[in-house]
Amino acid sequence: MARVKAVCISERKGEQKHPVDEVWLEKDYGIDGDAHAGNWHRQVSLLAAESVEKVQKNLPFSLTSGAFAENILTEGIELYTLPVGTRLKIGRAEGEVTQIGKECHQGCAIRELAGDCVMPREGIFVKVVKSGRVKAGDEIKIL
Repeated sequence: MARVKAVCISERKGEQKHPVDEVWLEKDYGIDGDAHAGNWHRQVSLLAAESVEKVQKNLPFSLTSGAFAENILTEGIELYTLPVGTRLKIGRAEGEVTQIGKECHQGCAIRELAGDCVMPREGIFVKVVKSGRVKAGDEIKIL
């Protein structure tokens, strides 16, 4: 069963995100309190813990939730194989996959720190289509 492992936010763009107890996903906006929220196609980012583990194997330090600037760290679902347009129920909210991966920007702090950034290859982005609260342990379902 797919689950939310952590929910993370950052107050400013270009920073690692930090875990919080729960987040509110607002329809057509994103995560309340997150720097990337707004009326655009990359409102919420998701990354699988299994993807993070691939990078972690080669590092002498431990990565924390939010290290790759993901809003929602998942487990038990291979996110990057989901086609654009897939609808997901995440806790009480719902999102629609709008993008798989992204171009890593110049001077990416995560890439410099870890030597690799898995988000451009295996992270996904969703637009919020139904508002709701999300927290670690919540189930993720493909609709």
